[in-house]
Amino acid sequence: MTTTVAIEPRGMAHCETTALGVLLRHQGIDLSEPMLFGLGSGLSFLYWDTRAMDVPFLAGRVKPFVLTANLADRLGLRLDVRETASPRRAWDNVAAALDAGRPVGLQLDSYHLDYFTTRVHFGGHVVAMYGYDDTRAFLVDTDQQGGAVTTGLASLAAARAARGPMTARHRSFTITAPPEAPDPRERIVPAITACARAFLDPPIANIGHRGIEKAARLVPGWLRRAADPRRDLPQAALLMERAGTGGALFRNLYRDFLGECAGLLDDPRLRAGHELYTEAAEAWSRVAALVAEAGETGEQGALDRAGALLSGIARTERAAMAELAGLAAGGAPPAAPRP
Repeated sequence: MTTTVAIEPRGMAHCETTALGVLLRHQGIDLSEPMLFGLGSGLSFLYWDTRAMDVPFLAGRVKPFVLTANLADRLGLRLDVRETASPRRAWDNVAAALDAGRPVGLQLDSYHLDYFTTRVHFGGHVVAMYGYDDTRAFLVDTDQQGGAVTTGLASLAAARAARGPMTARHRSFTITAPPEAPDPRERIVPAITACARAFLDPPIANIGHRGIEKAARLVPGWLRRAADPRRDLPQAALLMERAGTGGALFRNLYRDFLGECAGLLDDPRLRAGHELYTEAAEAWSRVAALVAEAGETGEQGALDRAGALLSGIARTERAAMAELAGLAAGGAPPAAPRP
């Protein structure tokens, strides 16, 4: 027996926004991926390093599921989250929603999914599930992973039960839009200013603009820090550009979000932020290329140039966020969409 929910299985660049897009379109809300990412105040930065890691990790977004919670709160959506230590109850939570005709979001470890192209443990991966039969689950993942895909029920259970960094306890969630949901255009300024304030005033030195400044100091030492530079540095660069980030460590997505907003709001600070994030996105892609080059050639100069670029990126992003934080002082009201 097969149970499926009628959805539009549109894969996107990033896993969490892909799943959100599926669930929101089912509720009649169709937003671009950059708008989903931006309204969820998804942009951030974290320099993460522990002794157990082969090479430090550069994260360009908020923690998994924070984007979803932010977006639901900002748009007045009902977010029904289920977590449990029981695999049986976890399956019942998902099956009940699907049997009732509702797609479900799942947070899990991508390592166990049958279709995943790169087998690495990542407990913050998010997919939308829209059906199942006796042996398979029907999922929507990113374009890179195939969009509408299937995985065995056993592999899905293992992915949901995994424990480790960023994992959740069999987390599943559904979204319900109220009859009178706020106009997303009215929520642009609060989303941008919340993101800017968090970036400008991070709680520790590893986060936000301070984290990028720290990366500028430490990335030049990665040839010595990496366990296997020829393997680890190209992999780090790949994660920045292609591992569901939309390119440039999520800066391409935020650049496009600001560009879309600039077409809706007439504010010079917004246009300035868009221009600065266009510059930052280009620089991040150059950093990734230099990190990969250093791993492939062993050339220290490539990492030195990456460090210098990161210093400039920290200044650029801090200036952009300072402009965007000023929107709270009286951003212009939303304009009618352009034809």
